[in-house]
Amino acid sequence: MTKIMGILNITPDSYYDGGKFNNIDAAILQGIRMFNEGADIIDIGAESTKPGAIPVSEKDELERILPIIRALKKEIPLPLSIDTLKPKVAEAALNEGVSMLNDITGFSNPDMVSLAVQSQVPICIMHMQGTPKTMQNNPFYKEGVVPHLIDWFLNRTMQLLQLGIKKENIIIDPGIGFGKTVEDNLKILHNLQKFKGLDFSVLVGLSRKSFMSRILNKTALEILPATIAMNSIAVLKNTDIIRVHDVLEHRQVVDVLNSYNVIAE
Repeated sequence: MTKIMGILNITPDSYYDGGKFNNIDAAILQGIRMFNEGADIIDIGAESTKPGAIPVSEKDELERILPIIRALKKEIPLPLSIDTLKPKVAEAALNEGVSMLNDITGFSNPDMVSLAVQSQVPICIMHMQGTPKTMQNNPFYKEGVVPHLIDWFLNRTMQLLQLGIKKENIIIDPGIGFGKTVEDNLKILHNLQKFKGLDFSVLVGLSRKSFMSRILNKTALEILPATIAMNSIAVLKNTDIIRVHDVLEHRQVVDVLNSYNVIAE
C-alpha cells in the first residue's frame, strides 16, 4: 500500500515552492494542512537541492528547521522525516523527535551512517550523480541508468547492512532528477519493478520536476496533472512511498489505486 510523504521545504530557493514556507508560521500551517489533507509522513528540508543549488551552512539549516520540528511535534501526530545531508542537523532533528532520515547523498558520510546505526530509524538512501550544483551537467551512464542504479543499490545496501542498519529500515530512492536526463527518468519509471525486486521499500520523488516541464514545455506551476499521472504509474507498480508537494490532490489517487492494486492481487 503506497503512502504519501508530504514535502515541507523551509527554503527561499527550492525549485517549486521556494519562499512559500520559509518562516515559522507559514511552515507550521503548511504542515498542519498536509496532515489534514491526508499525508502519512512529512519530510522537512531546509536546504535546496535543485540543480545548481548552493549549499547552506549547518548553522542556518539548524536555525530554519528546529523551531518547525518542535512546533509540528506538538500540533500533529504524524511521523516526521528530516531531509538533510549533514549529520549534526540529522542528530539535532532526531533529538527533537524526527523518526526518519532522508539523505540525498545515499549515506555516503560515515558520520551519517553511524547516526543511522545508533538511532535505528528508517532511512532513505537516494542515488545522485555528482552534487546538486553539478548533477545536471551532462549526466551519463555508460551501462545504462537502470543497470547502474541496480548495481549501486546492491553495493550500497550491502555495505549498510554490514555496518548494522536493519533491512526493514532501508528505503531506496532512485533519485529522479538528480543527475538524470529526461530519458533516464522515464526509464526509471518503466523499470520500478526491478527496484522493488531488490526487496527493499522504494520511494519515488518526482513531484513537479523539470523532466515533465521539458516534455510539456510548461513550468513547475503548470504540471500538477503530469505529476499525478507519473505518480499513478508509481502507485500501480506498488511503490511504497511517493513524495509530493500536493497532498490533497494525491490522496484520492493513492486511495483508489491502492484499492485497485489489492483487487488485482
